[in-house]
Formats: sequence, structure tokens, C-alpha cells
Amino acid sequence: MIEVRELHEMAEFERVYGVFDDIWHFAPGDPPITLELMRALSHAGGYVAGAFEGDRLVGGSVGFLAAGAALHSHVTGAAAGRGIGLELKLHQRRWALERGLERITWTYDPLVRRNAHFNLAKLGARPREYLPCFYGVMTDVINQGDESDRLLAEWPLTEPHVAALARREPQVTPVPGDAVVALADEGGRPVPGPIDAGTVLVAVPADIEGLRRADPGTAKAWRHAVRDVLGGLMAEGRTVTGFSGKSYYVVEKT
Repeated sequence: MIEVRELHEMAEFERVYGVFDDIWHFAPGDPPITLELMRALSHAGGYVAGAFEGDRLVGGSVGFLAAGAALHSHVTGAAAGRGIGLELKLHQRRWALERGLERITWTYDPLVRRNAHFNLAKLGARPREYLPCFYGVMTDVINQGDESDRLLAEWPLTEPHVAALARREPQVTPVPGDAVVALADEGGRPVPGPIDAGTVLVAVPADIEGLRRADPGTAKAWRHAVRDVLGGLMAEGRTVTGFSGKSYYVVEKT
């Protein structure tokens, strides 16, 4: 049983920092959040929460209030594959709605398939902006010098599809039969295709984190291909409407 609750004490923030460091193995002097900032955000009415399995802290999330009646979720980390991330997000949603907030936003790496599936298919969030190298070149163990392209995701908390997903009602993003593949995964490498269609699909690699370690050149090729194709389509005003088959972004003309 996972319990998520707000945190307020320095000893609790130290435990959250430890969970984050176990996940990312921050370079010295380069954490995404500090104990002092967690303390300040918590005291000022921001969001600092931990997920507990009994007495054991297994995940955490830190966010701050943003313009436009929104909570911006700055960093969230949890043990993988046990539903902890979903419990943290559902707690965030309840917290935000109780305070009259309409949206939660966050950034994520567009190349990480499981995050794209989680954010778009399981939560119903939608990418609103492609942000090239948003945080500069990353130094933690997971990202290993990669350029930090990010998608800004927006979670409209009261939309019917989000409310349904919050009730754990599964939904599938429909893909029309005439959709074309604008970026394909062929033999593990990105291959651009046509983009002149009402609906296009943009693939991402099966395991970008492993690829960074095993074949940095191919990982870099994926980074720039997704930036050019997905980022280019979004810059033209097209809308990402979902993530299909745990493999492709679905992008539509609007």
C-alpha cells in the first residue's frame, strides 16, 4: 500500500534528496533540487511530497506555483514499475484541485518511451512546447552528457479524459488508417519519412538510456532527429494528441 503525503521537515527533505540521488546519481554540486529549496517551497505553500511504503520512502515530488493557475512539477522520482509514480501524480492532482488550480505542468525527455506513455496515455497530459537543450548538457549518470531537450507537458485537471484516467479507466489514442510515419525506427536508427498528412507518427527509440551507454552516436542521432521532426511539427502549430503503442507520438494538424 502506497501512501503519499506532504512533507515539511528537514529530515524528510533529506530522505527525498536521498531517493532522488539514488535514481540520478547527481554530479557534485549539480542537483536539480536542494534541501534548502525544498524547505523554502514547502514553507511558501509549494508542493513537496513523499510516497511511503510503510515507513520506507519510495518516491518524492517537488513543485512550485506557476502563472495561469498552475502547479509546475519540477522534479519527481520513484522506484520504477510499482505504480508509485501514478500515486504521486494523483496526489498532485488532488492537491492542486483543492487549491483551485486548473493545470499541472512539467517537462520530460521526449526520447524516453516509458515517460511518454505514462504522461500521455496513462495521465492524459499533452505536450505544448518543444524545448531544445532546455537545461543545457546533463551531467547525471542517467543522461550522461546528452543535450537536455524537453517537452513541456500540460495536464488539464478537470478535462473529462483526465478525470476518466484518474478513475483508472483505460483509454486508447485512435490512429487513423491514413496516418503516415514521419520518423521511423529501422534497425534501431531514426529514419525520417513524409510529414504531409493530417496525422503523422513520430517514433522514439526503445531504450534511449541504454543507447547512450552502448552507442552514443546513435543516441545523438535520435536526439537530433526527434528535435527536427517532432520539434519542427510542433513549431508549425501541429498538436500532439497522444502516444500510440508505447512507440509513437501521434501528431495532428489542427
